Amino acid sequence: MARRRIAPAAGDAAVKTWSAGEADRKTLATAVRYLLEELAERAPGNSVEVRVPPFGVTQCVAGPTHTRGTPPNVVELTAETWLELATGATTWQTAHDDGRITASGIRADLSDHLPLIK
Repeated sequence: MARRRIAPAAGDAAVKTWSAGEADRKTLATAVRYLLEELAERAPGNSVEVRVPPFGVTQCVAGPTHTRGTPPNVVELTAETWLELATGATTWQTAHDDGRITASGIRADLSDHLPLIK
């Protein structure tokens, strides 16, 4: 189980504020980190690293783990793209086709795990 740092009530409030187009940088960071925690909880493992600079990173998805250096499966995207994917505002395929996702490795497609909330 993922270690939670953001209380669900605070995370949900941050996501709702972002959805309303009213998020400041702190609220945006909270929403991103909360949904990264949610992904790690729903897709536990260490085979994929999801990076949302500068706000957060998590490891998820069962499979082979890595111990040193860059993992073989990496997903990197902006905060806006991450929140859109996690809330169902866009799909993995659309964001990937638009060039808004950098993904490498055979497990780097997270479409089976998204959206996290609707």
